[in-house]
Amino acid sequence: MTSSDLRQRLRDKSVIIFSLIVPLALMFVFNLVFGGTDEIELEPVTVAVSAPADDEVAQTLLDAITGTGVVDVTVEQMTADAARTAVADGDANLAMIVPEGFAQDVLAGTGGDLEFVEGDTSGLETGVVIVVSQSVLDAYAAGTVAATAGGGLGLDPEELGRVAVEAATAGPTIESTEGETSDEQLGQGAALVAGQAGLFLTFTVGFGVLGLISERQEGTLARLQSMPMRPGLIVLAKALTAFVLGVVATSVLLTLGGLFFDVSFGPPALVALLILSVVTAITSLTFIVVRVARTAEQAGIIQSILAMVLGIAGGAFFPVSASGSLATVLDLNPIAAFTRGLGITSSGGGLADIAAPIAIMLGFAVVMLVVARLIPDRGVSR
Repeated sequence: MTSSDLRQRLRDKSVIIFSLIVPLALMFVFNLVFGGTDEIELEPVTVAVSAPADDEVAQTLLDAITGTGVVDVTVEQMTADAARTAVADGDANLAMIVPEGFAQDVLAGTGGDLEFVEGDTSGLETGVVIVVSQSVLDAYAAGTVAATAGGGLGLDPEELGRVAVEAATAGPTIESTEGETSDEQLGQGAALVAGQAGLFLTFTVGFGVLGLISERQEGTLARLQSMPMRPGLIVLAKALTAFVLGVVATSVLLTLGGLFFDVSFGPPALVALLILSVVTAITSLTFIVVRVARTAEQAGIIQSILAMVLGIAGGAFFPVSASGSLATVLDLNPIAAFTRGLGITSSGGGLADIAAPIAIMLGFAVVMLVVARLIPDRGVSR
């Protein structure tokens, strides 16, 4: 019976369209729209600087902004008015104007009015320059505070100088080390592929439900039930049809999506385990739909609602974040658990690491099967 149903579904072009063609087309569209936001490339920036030639603090600022190694900064020295004009005309991205006596004010701990002028061509790069400049001034301020405190304690001038230098040049008190991407996060392209595969899995397994309800409407289900076999096997055969369709479609979508968008979801065996788990979870919904829907049209509507709710909440179109009890509810979404599991496998996680997502998906399936047993079968009662 399952083999016969599969042949019928494969001859139905709508199965191919909704299971493969539409999700792949959406992946391409989303990748075209959002695909470039993952990688941010900082452009070279020109800074028009007006500073006194003998200002040592200004020179330290220039050395700092040109030596970040993050942004390629070109400094052009000019007068203050010329610097403002250069920004207004678009010849410079940023103007930095250092007033007379700036070094004396900074070293005395009275601050200093460092003026920045951003133009229409300013962006993230100029923000980096401003932040670097501010960090240099903060270091000077720390040295001044330390020297003032040392003076209050009666330190000699030589000791005060040493303390001020150490305070000004000390690194951050919090050390950071470069690590790997969070083990539950996929890149944007991979998340789109996983989300779309999960969303359209719900539509794909729905074709198995539609087959059962169609046979009930056409009267062939009664003839099947008259055959010498347990009635439950008919529903199981239809569910197995949906399960096989779901496994094949999801595997194809992840494989083609990974190739087209150059993403990897990790070891195939672990990915296969996640696919089997999520298809089991989504297929369990079909037992509820079968008992609630009287007609194929009702089943299609219910299936569409479930697909959109689970898909959107699972991040099929954009990441969904929440806190508190709502976050717990979202975590129990099998599509979200599937995406999270792929994030773990893609970052090198093993079988033990994906135990929680798999438990969520299989637990979801058990709950749905229990609910399906408890609710009345409206199709039979008609």
